[in-house]
Amino acid sequence: MSKGYKISDSLRIRDQRIFHGEKQLFFSEKPGQEFLKEAYKFLEIAYPKFHKMDALCKLGILATEILFRNNEISADTALVFSNSTSSLETDKQHRILMETTVSPAVFVYTLPNIVLGEISIRHKLQSENAFFISNRFDAGLLKDYSEILLDSLKTSAVVCGWIEWKNAEYDVFLCLISRNGEVPFSVEKLEELYHFENE
Repeated sequence: MSKGYKISDSLRIRDQRIFHGEKQLFFSEKPGQEFLKEAYKFLEIAYPKFHKMDALCKLGILATEILFRNNEISADTALVFSNSTSSLETDKQHRILMETTVSPAVFVYTLPNIVLGEISIRHKLQSENAFFISNRFDAGLLKDYSEILLDSLKTSAVVCGWIEWKNAEYDVFLCLISRNGEVPFSVEKLEELYHFENE
């Protein structure tokens, strides 16, 4: 039974491209971290802290910057993210550094939910958040947990989705869920938007 929640907006970052909805917003031929730097410049984000973050946090900042610029976001907007590798890339970097020294600047990013904190600081969110580790994109989990938060009236909107960084490859799908919009919030629609390809 539909609860009236809608997908108000969505975003994809994959294969050197950023799609806002179905429209390609940005493309760069540069790979990995260089792509993130180029996207930051393109979006004209003035947030020096960005450059000190790990790649997962940079992806989160880039993605939410676009969603939040185009929508009114309240401080109670919840964040529900997932991926399959947690913070593995930063964990590996931390393990190598432990051979000689411990770097607090790297260690702080050895939890995947740090991206939620960085987004909350950037956008002054005071909200519920959760980060799930799944073998694959699990639309059912994201839908169920987002609806629990919305039903509880603890939040008026949820940003949910998948955010992955592995071997300098990235896969991001985030969507804004609220009572506003035309697109029904369903497992099927989440799957369709996640698998959206536009070559």
